[in-house]
Amino acid sequence: MATSGQGQSSYDLSYKILLIGDSAVGKSSLLVSFISNAVDDLAPTIGVDFKIKLLTVGGKRLKLTIWDTAGQERFRTLTSSYYRGAHGIILVYDVTRRDTFSNLSDVWAKELELYSTNQDCIKMLVGNKVDREAEQVVRREEGLTLAKELGCLFLECSAKTRTNVEQCFEELALKIMEVPRFLEEGSTVVKRSILKPKQEHHTPPRSGCCSS
Repeated sequence: MATSGQGQSSYDLSYKILLIGDSAVGKSSLLVSFISNAVDDLAPTIGVDFKIKLLTVGGKRLKLTIWDTAGQERFRTLTSSYYRGAHGIILVYDVTRRDTFSNLSDVWAKELELYSTNQDCIKMLVGNKVDREAEQVVRREEGLTLAKELGCLFLECSAKTRTNVEQCFEELALKIMEVPRFLEEGSTVVKRSILKPKQEHHTPPRSGCCSS
């Protein structure tokens, strides 16, 4: 697991975001595109990875801890625990592969309902790889319809061209901040980290009554 190279400067709110969806839909590419403004060919995520992004949205400085989960079935039991405490969840599908879209309602929405511990969790449906327009088989209207059924925000984007990538995370963050409980939770996490006592190193007292 790794974090982005950004320094841990001061921030007002801290939130946890989870990326879910089938293998090879581009979850890792979306995350890398958002974090570093660049995308390389990435190997499939094994288990869980996370990165941290500091950004300003709606006049607030945010720390987003974004968890990238493996889509392969053999990692499902490992990643289920990472749903806990997530303030935002992004369900990703590949617009050129209909099976990845069908699995959102058949598999991932059910998992989310089963494992998510935040009832007010903000969900976003993201259709990735719209740069491959000629190969697109899942129409935008279908994505919008499913998003309404699942109670999600919706965006089509491209990790490769960075189309709507920043908008995806920023819109999600804005919606999370609209939930009063999350606004309080997010600031509580920050306060806890600020109030955490620093370890002090004390010189042990010398034994004996005199010092030479």
